[in-house]
Amino acid sequence: MAIQAGLTIADAARRSGVSAYTLRYYERAGLIDGVDRAGSGHRRYSHEDLAWIEVLQCLRKTGMPIASIRRYAELVRAGDGNEEERLALLEEHRDAVRAQLTEVRRHLAFIERKIATYEEKLNDHQTTGEPGIGSLCPGLGVHGNDVGVREGG
Repeated sequence: MAIQAGLTIADAARRSGVSAYTLRYYERAGLIDGVDRAGSGHRRYSHEDLAWIEVLQCLRKTGMPIASIRRYAELVRAGDGNEEERLALLEEHRDAVRAQLTEVRRHLAFIERKIATYEEKLNDHQTTGEPGIGSLCPGLGVHGNDVGVREGG
């Protein structure tokens, strides 16, 4: 009986944190190339395949479109000589990720302000036994700035 080298798709899915369906999709989409097959035809993933899957996950989780990931994969498979194009692709993605981070930080600041407002209201109520101004003057205080993020409340 021959020993099969490499990981089965189930084992690769467990190790990489993506589903077997996703691994098959990555292959169909041209993001993973050349996964070895056992004599039975079943996929066998190498450690190099798992490392590449980690790259794919990083790019996907940071919002890179599949078409751009496919292009990057093609460039990597083509080998040396296209580093400028790879660099440009990654720099463009980095700029998009930075813009997303700026937006997320702005949203987080809004959420933190709202939490502080609610905590202050609850602390005032617990300290004095009196309701905070938000309950005395509807439209002011806690909910007065809930209209939107851009209003700074």
